[in-house]
Amino acid sequence: MRGLVHVRFISAMIALAGAAVAVTPVAASAQGSYSPYDESPTAALARYVRTLASSPKDFGALIGAGRSALELGDAQAAAGFFARADEVNPQSPMPQAGMGAVSVANGEPLAAMPYFARAQQLGASMSQIGCDRGLAYDLLGQQGQAQADYRAALNGPDAQEARRRLALSLAISGNKAEALQTLAPLSAKGDAATGRVRAFVLALTGDPTGAMRAADAAMPGSWARVSPFLQRLASLQPGQKAAAVNLGIFPDADGAVLASASTGYPPAQASSPATTDRLASIDELLHAPSPPPAPTFTATPPARVAYAAPVQRKPQQQAARHAPHKIWLQLASGSNAEALPSQFRRIKSRNRDLFDGITGFVAQSADRARLVIGPFRGASDAETFAEDLQTIGVDAFKWTNSDSDRIVPLGTE
Repeated sequence: MRGLVHVRFISAMIALAGAAVAVTPVAASAQGSYSPYDESPTAALARYVRTLASSPKDFGALIGAGRSALELGDAQAAAGFFARADEVNPQSPMPQAGMGAVSVANGEPLAAMPYFARAQQLGASMSQIGCDRGLAYDLLGQQGQAQADYRAALNGPDAQEARRRLALSLAISGNKAEALQTLAPLSAKGDAATGRVRAFVLALTGDPTGAMRAADAAMPGSWARVSPFLQRLASLQPGQKAAAVNLGIFPDADGAVLASASTGYPPAQASSPATTDRLASIDELLHAPSPPPAPTFTATPPARVAYAAPVQRKPQQQAARHAPHKIWLQLASGSNAEALPSQFRRIKSRNRDLFDGITGFVAQSADRARLVIGPFRGASDAETFAEDLQTIGVDAFKWTNSDSDRIVPLGTE
């Protein structure tokens, strides 16, 4: 991915892009919004931090702090809170679902899928995680699956946000009439975000003039300033459209990713290795003598609770290369690398949900070819997924590649 730059869309565009569909973390969806009180995310986060200062292992406060941080656009801090919550209660689906939401917020839908799958295994329902997993599918250009997830979430605590995202997804699919019908119940309730979402729906379905009128109605005087953004939406690819209207990530004419300043989340940054101490900034905050009303956090790469995203490559970079030492799970091996794709399909058929978002790789050594998945951040993460695979009758074991191994995604070997 090329470097990300901030597009200087003026304040109207910022509000239009961000306030319309701020992503809601699903980590504690079973309990509704980020706070049981009538308070802002900033106030909620400060309250949770005060609780954690005296009780660092308070699971509810950790989850609440993660959700509030995510609501405020600090995905890195949210990841730290969810990671700590997972250490306190690894059998709860809430930290895993929260990490899925963090990955989505970072523009990493493939990395999000294993978290959502694990959350389901631990008891999360689709009404709880569908709002955020649906957005992951939208970012992948799989609008049909996204819409199914959003519809499931219409019966859950994130119903209003799921309805907005469903309308946008339908518009991405070209279904203008159904998208507008989906928004109707929110319009009837006087939902403030509906006007902005309607502007996006019209722009996505090829009506930039109507979109600019809708934007101007929602935010008087804004049409001239937001028109470049709205006029280009219909020309984007489906996944790009979803990223633009949900995360504020917009491609320029050369294909580079441009990011508008979203009030929900900041632009996703290029992936980088995880910090050794993923909770350092959280520990620092919890030991502060008096937490501030609006706490800020040291920016650190997002932590991973159980899984690491596969190596991401541009299409032109799919050629084999020597890989640094990493931990993988080996599913099969043999002398014939051409047989591995069919083996991977058979393994996936045992539980497609568990393998959702998981990419298979061929590791070519001097004496054999291996079917592997990963890489994982550490041995414990690999063991966690190996145990999950064992529940569906799939034997897997840890394998660390050498400098001479050639590792490529299935289909490019």
